[in-house]
Amino acid sequence: MSTSWKSSSGPGYDTCVTVSDATPRGMVASLRNALGVSRYAELRLDFLAPDDVREVLDASGDLLGRCVCTVRPRSEGGRFRGTEDERMGLLRLVAGYGPYRLDVEYESMRGGGLDLDCDILVSWHDFDGTPDMPDLEGRMREMSGISPHVKIATAARSPGDPARVLSLYGGAGDTELVAFCMGEMGRISRLVCLYLGAPYTYVYLDRPVAQGQYSLADIRELAGLRAIP
Repeated sequence: MSTSWKSSSGPGYDTCVTVSDATPRGMVASLRNALGVSRYAELRLDFLAPDDVREVLDASGDLLGRCVCTVRPRSEGGRFRGTEDERMGLLRLVAGYGPYRLDVEYESMRGGGLDLDCDILVSWHDFDGTPDMPDLEGRMREMSGISPHVKIATAARSPGDPARVLSLYGGAGDTELVAFCMGEMGRISRLVCLYLGAPYTYVYLDRPVAQGQYSLADIRELAGLRAIP
């Protein structure tokens, strides 16, 4: 059953459950479970061996239309175990299945060398800290020139970092922006971003994949969400 969530006293807010498993069978089972309680799921294909990715894509079928697919390299916090050429080949493979979004890192997309025929969520992660506002705004503009769907996630090292990242929403314009801070100090930004225009926030069901990530139950309670069919 497809389920989404909305505030009992305001506009609708959606969630994206991170799905990560080391086996095709476990990945598909977790995906079906996630999409039974959330509008979207982030399918972390980098948790799989490269040879197992096609099996998951074939088994997922129409569910991919609600998936943000990711093949994250280790340099950006992922677990992909193959070569970069293999990763590029998998991104092209995933694009051919028509996911809701294919999350591709800014460094891989800049320069226009990677041609993918699907909706791209261009992403950038800074695990060292949060840049100053001019740098953040400049990066968002550059990424918006690649795709209208942008994800920016930085590490919160001071109390002001989440506020700085969240202020990007005020200048996002037509860009569909998902921006928040990672880590416990930035956790609140994963909730507040929903009220500022993020299409969804990343959550987990069984265990967090990223530090500071809320569970779906947390978000339901904090945002006053109730299930709707």
